[in-house]
Amino acid sequence: MKLYLDEDLSPVIAQILRGRGVDAVSAHEAGMIGASDHEQLDHAAGEHRALVTRNAREFRILADRRVHAQQPHAGIVVCSPSVRGSEVAKIATALEALVRQRPEGLGPYDLVYLPASPRNAEVKPSRQAGRPLL
Repeated sequence: MKLYLDEDLSPVIAQILRGRGVDAVSAHEAGMIGASDHEQLDHAAGEHRALVTRNAREFRILADRRVHAQQPHAGIVVCSPSVRGSEVAKIATALEALVRQRPEGLGPYDLVYLPASPRNAEVKPSRQAGRPLL
């Protein structure tokens, strides 16, 4: 799985991940600062990268709209609200665990929540193809 970090996450996370062998790039590095959420998701999808964000509310709405419009993407990963954005090492570790767990990537309509502690939980999709999972 390749990752694209939204501008609300530190580019240091992408640097840490690359140092661990994970293909990751940040919006900062891609020159996408100030782009809309829709543009961020389009950019990530165009590079076949799952978008990683802390902006759960907006990206959940955007994910639902994409399902209804039949506009696939490469997946959305939402960071746990209990982890502060400044906890870059913790976020990088959780993302690395997700990539190792799902090397094939996410589905074209998946939205998953990243657990606060990668050691204690398996990442499970919360929505897939616009339907809640049971």
